Amino acid sequence: MNKIKKMTHQTEFYIFLVIIVLACIIQGRSGQFFTGNNIVSLLNAMIVPALFSIGTFMIIVSGGIDVSFPAVAALTSYVVTIVLNAADYTGPIVVPFLFAGALGLACGAFNALFIAKMRLPALIATLGTQSVFRGILQGALNAQQINDLPISMKEFGDTNLLVSSNEAGVTSLLPIAFLVLVVVVAIAFIIMRYTMLGRGIYAIGGDENSANRAGFKVMKIQFFVYCFAGVLAGVTGVIRASMMNMVHPTNMFGMEMTVIAAIVLGGTSITGGTGTLTGTMLGTFLLTMVSNSLIMLGVPSYWQDFMTGLLIIVGTAVSSIQILRSQKQKKNSLSRASS
Repeated sequence: MNKIKKMTHQTEFYIFLVIIVLACIIQGRSGQFFTGNNIVSLLNAMIVPALFSIGTFMIIVSGGIDVSFPAVAALTSYVVTIVLNAADYTGPIVVPFLFAGALGLACGAFNALFIAKMRLPALIATLGTQSVFRGILQGALNAQQINDLPISMKEFGDTNLLVSSNEAGVTSLLPIAFLVLVVVVAIAFIIMRYTMLGRGIYAIGGDENSANRAGFKVMKIQFFVYCFAGVLAGVTGVIRASMMNMVHPTNMFGMEMTVIAAIVLGGTSITGGTGTLTGTMLGTFLLTMVSNSLIMLGVPSYWQDFMTGLLIIVGTAVSSIQILRSQKQKKNSLSRASS
């Protein structure tokens, strides 16, 4: 009973229930939700936003925020592609990933310089760096769509783990990039759950001054989360280009709001200090499911936006209720202890 009670106090439980209820409704209306074709399509659509959400989740838990990662991904994927094409690169995919990761690391360190070192507000700083990265991409580089990718990126994008087709002949593909997502989720889970670094990230988000007094290196931890998110953004940009078999300079712009919404929907406090990677993945899957399934049902795009916004409001409200309940329980425990 205690386990059940504890489970019902977690936001992830309610997000999971919403996923099940919506899945049953969509299945009843279309008869297609639980088909292998649709599940594969959902997992495919989830790869890019889920990779973005992992780094952003760590930043938000630490008490910060980042809206520049789509611009980082677009810039790094474009630079990697034009440089490797100019060099006639024909080697393995690891080099584009390392190159993109290094560029993303530099962009993340640029963000951290303003936020951790110069103490600028994270939202203002990353809005500014987002404009800088977009300006470099669209102004200095005059970025245009690139359809000719290095052969290793093309082969990576064309390699699939699963191929599923339905009776109508519609085929869904699960690219090998899904394995990258699995590995990154495992790494982030270990960091946040089992390391002092993870404890420090939560501590800084809860109370930066208390974390500093407890011995956590606040600036180093902040540099880590922004650099880690930058590396992920760079790698994700290459994955997105490989999956689409082209580089488009603007097709990732605007994803920051959906990614942040998924993280908050999954129970992470926007002010930092609380949240789980499990909740973030569930929130990302829920928003992906809503977007893809409403398209399948023929629902107009403005109703998709309405449903997404409604889910965000409900998820945020549930998260707030859980926090207030926890604070009330702590207050009651302190009152009983003092009496």
